[in-house]
Amino acid sequence: MPAEPAEPAAPSAPTSGRLSARETIALLTGGAGFTEHRPTPRTLSPDGPLGWTGYDAARERAAERTGEVESVVYGTGVVGDRECVLLSFEFGFLGGSLGQLTGDRLEAAYGLALSRRLPLLALVATGGSRMQEGMVALTQLQRVAAASTRLRAAGLPQIAVVRDPTTGGGWATVGAGADVVLALPGAQVGFAGSRVRPPEADPYAYGAEGQFTAGQVDAVVPAGELPGTVGLWLRALGAGGASRAGAGAEARETEAPQGGAGAPQARAAARVDGPDAAPLPRAQASSASGLPTSGREAVERARSSQRPRAEAYLADYFTVRLPLHGDRCGGTDPGLLTGFGLRADGRPVAYVAQCGTPTRPAGYRAAARTIRLADRLGVPVLTLVDTPGAANDAEAERAGAGAAIADTFAAIAAARVPVTTLVIGEGGSGGALALAAPGNTHVTADSYFSVIAPELAAAILKRPPSETGATADQLRLRPQDLVESGIARSIIT
Repeated sequence: MPAEPAEPAAPSAPTSGRLSARETIALLTGGAGFTEHRPTPRTLSPDGPLGWTGYDAARERAAERTGEVESVVYGTGVVGDRECVLLSFEFGFLGGSLGQLTGDRLEAAYGLALSRRLPLLALVATGGSRMQEGMVALTQLQRVAAASTRLRAAGLPQIAVVRDPTTGGGWATVGAGADVVLALPGAQVGFAGSRVRPPEADPYAYGAEGQFTAGQVDAVVPAGELPGTVGLWLRALGAGGASRAGAGAEARETEAPQGGAGAPQARAAARVDGPDAAPLPRAQASSASGLPTSGREAVERARSSQRPRAEAYLADYFTVRLPLHGDRCGGTDPGLLTGFGLRADGRPVAYVAQCGTPTRPAGYRAAARTIRLADRLGVPVLTLVDTPGAANDAEAERAGAGAAIADTFAAIAAARVPVTTLVIGEGGSGGALALAAPGNTHVTADSYFSVIAPELAAAILKRPPSETGATADQLRLRPQDLVESGIARSIIT
């Protein structure tokens, strides 16, 4: 439905110490202000689509208590220096539940973001679908999913801040369906609400911190830090977040109609040439001088505890780093760092960095998630390769190592944004190659890249351990060998 600016309503009253919908908006926008929009009004039948006795009276009481006419408020505002569409749930209005009129507002909010080509910021606090409207309420989740999909197709970012509580269908669409999910400390977050989960269930699994541990939430952010954190995310997510000064003109030039048909063309028109490739990182202090003279020395240098690791490269490369956390399938890999960062010139770059350990399936899934998000938003990608190989234990196999590695290969192969790779340590077989950009891979003097580790190659060839060094030479895995064979473009020294 078309959205129209609305006159400001009276501020909502806090419920049980929670910030109201408008208080949460004000927390994010500060003095920048907020312009509320409302969809074209719809007339409901008495007591709603089910004729639920007392439903109209309950809505009236909720309106008197909160000052709102529905459980969602939406409009445009500025967070940091970026204009965006904000939608905020009022938990005091029937538990922030989703009904048909809520669906109208949510769909209109996503449509407003699409028509103005602005990022969407959802401030979620909901108990789920509204029982008094039955299946009509539940099907609002399909409307939200379709609207969110149109936004994704247009290359526009979606950020969710999940407040207390965020459960049911609201979590499973507006919350968990966002590109970046931030949570307030201690918030109840989960598909199952407190009254419907098993009585013996571990409450930690249903909270913000537990969801972070499980890789479902990217960061737990105290309320006082939200404006700064969200402002940085809006900048780091790139082209979708227009600056306040240029937002109006850009929106007019690239405006697209609602619906799937116009969105991809609008995205293509907005990015004629695509982004420039991410600059190569600077070489960090090497563990030895010059280039390795033998294959054995190359392997030893790459495995040295003295050489610089991913953290050193990322700290030098970015002024701001905003991690993405987890694979959204219940797994995390501490040996793989993913996220978006801002360089000194303000340029956003997405990063995927191995930290020298065997990469686990959750790590590859997180990498693929990050690469695809960056590609959709038009942000270049930097990958740092450093692994002896993919994790090969039984747990990794049960977790789908092969499929996860295949998906990472596919994400890089399909990327339309440039991917830049620097091998900073071990390049162990396919577990390393999955993160390497074809035609744009570079190496450091402390690295090697090999079809297989020399020890394993010797074992497969039934050679004694004494021939491992000679095998390493035969594999031609030194940095200079990789450049000579065309695997790497240059050595960064």
